[in-house]
Amino acid sequence: MATFGVFLVLASLDNAAAGVLPPLFAIVARDLRGDEAALGTITAVFILVAAASAAFWGYRGDRGGRKRLLFAGTLVWVAAMALSGGAASIRQLLLWQLITAAGVGSISSIGFSIVSDVIPFHRRGLALSLWSISQTLGAAFGALLASTVGALNWRWPFFIIAALGALFALLYLFTGEPRRGQAEPDLAPLFAAGQAYTPRIRLADLPHILARRSNVWLLAHRFFFALAYGATVWIPRWAIARVEAEGYSLETATVVGNLFVTLFGLGLFFAVPAGHLGDRWQQRRPDGRARLAAFGLLASIPFFTALYFIPLRGLTFPEDAGIWLLAWHVIRSFFTNGWAALALGVAIVALALYACAPPNWAAMSTDVNLPEQRGTFIGISRIVRAVADAASVWLVGLLFAALEGAAPAPLNYAVGLALFQLPVIPAGIALLLAGRHVPRDQAAVRQQMRAHAQSSLSP
Repeated sequence: MATFGVFLVLASLDNAAAGVLPPLFAIVARDLRGDEAALGTITAVFILVAAASAAFWGYRGDRGGRKRLLFAGTLVWVAAMALSGGAASIRQLLLWQLITAAGVGSISSIGFSIVSDVIPFHRRGLALSLWSISQTLGAAFGALLASTVGALNWRWPFFIIAALGALFALLYLFTGEPRRGQAEPDLAPLFAAGQAYTPRIRLADLPHILARRSNVWLLAHRFFFALAYGATVWIPRWAIARVEAEGYSLETATVVGNLFVTLFGLGLFFAVPAGHLGDRWQQRRPDGRARLAAFGLLASIPFFTALYFIPLRGLTFPEDAGIWLLAWHVIRSFFTNGWAALALGVAIVALALYACAPPNWAAMSTDVNLPEQRGTFIGISRIVRAVADAASVWLVGLLFAALEGAAPAPLNYAVGLALFQLPVIPAGIALLLAGRHVPRDQAAVRQQMRAHAQSSLSP
């Protein structure tokens, strides 16, 4: 459990590293004499590099020892994150963020592979919901640092995240590396006999992984999911614009807007019961996880769309106030301002429904891939997601600019974000189609593991 706990923190910190810049777009652009479009480009390229590196790290981890690789990757992003905080220009920030991304990719693929070997077979949905929440909390932590400490000095959040990453990288050295496949019931006789699961991925396995029908639809889901939700990196900018529209300065709006977004994220904690429900539904019917995840995504569309158009009128905050005083006024607004209360309620429902998908997608990905293939599959999925993420961030930025003439901020942000809910529909359909193939592919994977165990134990 110590290993699982350290991984949860590392997963949260790598998402904090990835999520700290977008809430600071306006302030960093002003300080480094750039523009928000350039910073949006940095974020898009960060996503692509992190994904490409995840595929590399995942394949290398599936080939051999994972602990030293993960430690090395963590040191890379920690050092580059600290240097990002010292950047004196947009170009320097781009360079250090690219190196940060190269290291961050190790957590998502190698970390997932290790975690899948720690959690019990029948608890995958629940455990992976904690993995999912840790990443969400990390992104929220990055956004919170950006909106509070970053409003005073945008460089400090980079230094803080780097320091925490270094601390937990050292703690990771004192944890044990789980045996590959140790959570699989079909391999239990092998481990009981004191033997190890020795298969390792080969390049020749890649076509078979990509041809597996469940994987095809899981990757298709990942693409449309990212196309829809990649645009949400702009949600802090939407919230800031909402507050600015009420007459507040950029500094005050940055703090208040990001605090609103952070509190909206309370709905994401529903991932825990959603993961547990996925485990239960999967035991009752073979496509249980897929149905639950698809239902949640499709049901979230009207709530997300409504959220973007809710005005935040009548807000009262003291200008140039300290962080904690502004935080108090934000919390109080949910009880004294009807618009703020409505936005909070709608956001929590939207995110609770959305939260059904990530842990159950991750559990299905584990179910239909062999232990020595999981890091690689997650790396591949990161590339698919990154392409869609980058396209989403770039396209929605262009859409905001195109809409600005006819729909000034914050309306341009609301319309743009609402339009990017459309790809959620094919994302939900892809989950249902994946659910049709999961039972057969899972049975084939389990049969391969049983066959390996039997052949290894044969005299």
